Amino acid sequence: MLSSQVLRFVGKRALSTSVCLQGHGSVAVPAYILPAYQENRALRLPEVNYVADLTPEQNLLKEKEKGAWKSLSASEKVELYRIKFNHTYADMNKGSSEWKSVLGGTLFFVGFTALIIVWQRKYVFGELPHTLSDEWIAMQTKRMLDMRVNPVEGFSAKWDYDKNEWKK
Repeated sequence: MLSSQVLRFVGKRALSTSVCLQGHGSVAVPAYILPAYQENRALRLPEVNYVADLTPEQNLLKEKEKGAWKSLSASEKVELYRIKFNHTYADMNKGSSEWKSVLGGTLFFVGFTALIIVWQRKYVFGELPHTLSDEWIAMQTKRMLDMRVNPVEGFSAKWDYDKNEWKK
């Protein structure tokens, strides 16, 4: 009973499958869903050809391909290959010069960082504290030896108090 009321309210034409198909017939498929040409050494055969829209000369060549391959010249075979693929394996395995730009960029940033460090040492940081001078370090070492700091395994254990020199 409820379904008949719904049909009367909505109408039989709105629930027709032909109307639904007509409505969805104009929906565009996004390009990222369609298979795309992708070349990779590990992927031997791409999903689609490199050249999607063939010229009339290429169409004639594709028709000639269906016959005996002995009748094709070497240049025609190469052109047929280029319709399907963009690069050969030799082209894909060939090295690039990209390492030069990467190395140049890396060295540029290392040099720029070195300039910043030199600038900071000259203009940002102050003078070294007096506790880092050689005289102060010698006085501190003598004081630690006189106090016999860590005499078992540490600093004072390496000093010979009888000869007044470091143990060997």
